[in-house]
Amino acid sequence: MNNFNSHPTVLKVKALNSLKTSEKENTVLDRDWIKQLILECGADDTGFVSIDSHDLDDQREDILKSFPRAKTVISIICKTNQFAIRSPMRSVSNNELHHVGKHVDEVCIDIAKKLNDNGIAAMNEPMAFPMEYTNNFPDDKSWIISHKKVAVAAGMGKMGIHRNVIHPKFGNFILLGSVVIENEVTGPKESYLDYNPCLECKLCIAACPVGAISPQGYFNFSACVTHNYREFMGGFVDWVKAVTESDSMSSYQDKFSDTETVSLWQSLTYGANYKAAYCIAVCPAGEDIISPFLENRKGFISEVVRPLQEKKESIYVIKGSDASDYVKKKFPHKSLKYVGNSLNPKTIEGFLFGTTLAFQPMQSKGLEAIYHFSFTGKETIDATLIIKDQKLTVEKGLVGIPNLKITADSQSWINFLGKRLNLFVA
Repeated sequence: MNNFNSHPTVLKVKALNSLKTSEKENTVLDRDWIKQLILECGADDTGFVSIDSHDLDDQREDILKSFPRAKTVISIICKTNQFAIRSPMRSVSNNELHHVGKHVDEVCIDIAKKLNDNGIAAMNEPMAFPMEYTNNFPDDKSWIISHKKVAVAAGMGKMGIHRNVIHPKFGNFILLGSVVIENEVTGPKESYLDYNPCLECKLCIAACPVGAISPQGYFNFSACVTHNYREFMGGFVDWVKAVTESDSMSSYQDKFSDTETVSLWQSLTYGANYKAAYCIAVCPAGEDIISPFLENRKGFISEVVRPLQEKKESIYVIKGSDASDYVKKKFPHKSLKYVGNSLNPKTIEGFLFGTTLAFQPMQSKGLEAIYHFSFTGKETIDATLIIKDQKLTVEKGLVGIPNLKITADSQSWINFLGKRLNLFVA
């Protein structure tokens, strides 16, 4: 570094900088100019949201960690083919999702490159994968930014009852991306979306094979992730356990059939496949999508919804769960496959949050209980779990008169949940 100031690169850049005006550069970008650039890169729609927006309060810290210069987040919308997504043949649907997902990343990379070439610092976040898998997975979220929250904050749509963003024109047949830039954006904003495109037709409820979407508004995260994401993170961990713990081919095949093994191979080779995503497939919302539903609702249900409902397939559930009971009642022609929960928490905070995701409302019918947890050691935490009216509430500290009190070393409890420790011999 002794000759740093005389290095050719340093001398050249200093010379170029000396030619620039001494006035402060304009850090605000014209909205129309940048929107045109984005559309030319292949996006079907786009919107902008300031990093200071309250809608990004729970996103801001991670965005700034990944890109400290961030001033604006750009929401990128790319359409999917509704007819491919609606096919009962999931290979067709997954191929479309994989193809458009790659397209979203390519569009975002191209946008960031062109902005960088124009002297504007920009960084694209991955559409989905790769994600951030840390030592605390699954307690820490693996994505940097929630594209759904950015899209809603940028006026690109609203969340439907199926927890997907519905664009006013394209419906939920979209995939999302985000590009973060160092500049603010000026000019007339897009018209505020003052209504929710969701029709509340409840076809997503009717089509979901595991009953994850409740008419009362509750979303059963555990049911959805166990089945639809079977060949993603949790299912892969489950498969590794099956391979390592099986002492013969026959014992392995008791856990994974040949069909399941080949299906997982396909996901590992060509990209993880969704088992359902039927909630997206049957959604009729959106100006470009709704006409067939308006013209002939019975015909729409017969053509789009019933083939998914009547499809004979394996449904992955946790034994004793709401999903297990739901499939038996609503879809007796579908085959139940019981699997475990492989995404075990690594921290007590993760355990407490995870209870809200794993909670099964129907299984708690008629139960009112208060549980006190006192954890010692590495994590010293007191917490209360309250079950009432088929709802679970987690409170900090010890609240109320408990029906059960549990005191445990925090690390021992985590090992117990991961089936690495028997509490009775700990």
